Amino acid sequence: MNVLYFAWVRERIGLPREEVTTSAATVADLIEELSAREPRYAAAFADTSALRVALDQELADFDAPLSGVREVAFFPPMTGG
Repeated sequence: MNVLYFAWVRERIGLPREEVTTSAATVADLIEELSAREPRYAAAFADTSALRVALDQELADFDAPLSGVREVAFFPPMTGG
């Protein structure tokens, strides 16, 4: 699946996107898997309360299943203005 990173998540990881092969069942499982890769991933996912996730361009919760999902995007909360 494609995993996209935006704003400070992208800055911490150093990539705007990547293709990830995973057996993670949920977004939370994917975060755990990615965090275990390298310290830069662990830093990006250290505080999930400061993150939002979209699955195939629809906002989702961290316990959302990944079955059939083609794209996961991580980004900070958006503000208006």
